[in-house]
Amino acid sequence: MFRSGLSCPGCGSSNIVDDDLYSQAQLVCVDCGSVVSEGSLADEPAGGAVVSYNRTTAVAKKPCMNLIQGVQRLKALCRILRVNSEIEDLSEKYYKQAYQHATFINVSLQKKETLAGCCVLLSCRLRNWPITMGTISCLVDADPNVVGAIYKEVLKILSIEAPTVNVTDVMEAHSQEYKISSLNVPEELAESTKDLTKRAVALVELAADSWIVTGRRPVPIMMAAMYLAWQSLKPNKHRLQLSLEKFCQIAQVKKHRVALTRIAEMKQVLCKLGKEIPWVREAVTPDNVVRQVEDILQHRYALMRRAMRAHEDTLQAESQAEPPTAPSQITEHVEQTPNAASVEQYKPDRAEQPGDEEANQGRAPEHGEAEESQDPESNWGKRVLFAPPCVIHPKRRRVEQPELQDVNGDEEISDSEIDSYIRTPREAREFALTQKVLSDKEKS
Repeated sequence: MFRSGLSCPGCGSSNIVDDDLYSQAQLVCVDCGSVVSEGSLADEPAGGAVVSYNRTTAVAKKPCMNLIQGVQRLKALCRILRVNSEIEDLSEKYYKQAYQHATFINVSLQKKETLAGCCVLLSCRLRNWPITMGTISCLVDADPNVVGAIYKEVLKILSIEAPTVNVTDVMEAHSQEYKISSLNVPEELAESTKDLTKRAVALVELAADSWIVTGRRPVPIMMAAMYLAWQSLKPNKHRLQLSLEKFCQIAQVKKHRVALTRIAEMKQVLCKLGKEIPWVREAVTPDNVVRQVEDILQHRYALMRRAMRAHEDTLQAESQAEPPTAPSQITEHVEQTPNAASVEQYKPDRAEQPGDEEANQGRAPEHGEAEESQDPESNWGKRVLFAPPCVIHPKRRRVEQPELQDVNGDEEISDSEIDSYIRTPREAREFALTQKVLSDKEKS
């Protein structure tokens, strides 16, 4: 704004204007830029002059759109899971911290959405809220392996040690996914969630006592427990005839192929305990053991002690019944072997020297020696009633065969060995013709 009646003391110009760009108003000469007069702070209103945002140089950093959408997605997950406000605030805090890290700042939107689910999972575990990683994977529509990898990265970035979750702790939340109430299925197939969860938890505890849970994924075990619990609560013909696939279709859940193996393992354990029930007269098989589940779970500790005691008595009786190997039997076995003549002809003229043991270490062991060197009791899982699956069915280890030292490819082949390779009459004729040609050349 132009001010009349004033002149610049520096250049004498009368072109004086008000400069209210800053909080304190000033009179400035337009020609030379000198400040003619400064306003007094006491004369200004409280808080200074009002300056619009676009005329200032201060710029506040606004969150990016992906971060805003990620927070909204995180809050939506919290509402779906019905967690409390403490877990929601903690999840949002962890998400913003992990989002700004260099590991997640330049990744795909799908990975950032999975990051939101991992932060919710981490907060739930820290606050003892039973949520499985499989549930988070379904909500964010991501592969469980990818969710697990991102979850580990979040723990490493935030330097947090999350507590491990037991299978029985999340069984109640897992049972909510099965739509088998009276509102969804017929009355003969319906079951209350409370009773189903209680029976399934007892089955999982029994599976844990018998080493079935060890080192296994929890979701197939929980599905197997839910299926057996559903059948055992009302073991009528309608439920016993339904397979796992039909049960999953009725309950509106996705079937896990590994759950069939877990069902077979649980039934095997139930059969071992069901055979020890005194009042059961019929033979307990995997087909009818579901009817005895209630009694087995009610007295499982006593039945396990009784089954293990009976198994030990059986092993002891078998060990006592095995006759010792007599020397005459060993002699007969040697005489019946094809190489018995060569064994009898071999008679060492001298005692074995200390150096012979080292020399024999380089040669390959014979068939009989290999059988004797193997420890027959190495797989102890075959002898106990309950053992980890990795012990009962161990992986076969590759045995490295020692290389032959004296084989160079120039050894002579005997006629009897060549005859063993000849199979057809044509090969026999060609071999005879070749021998005749070679003999004629030698004579000539």
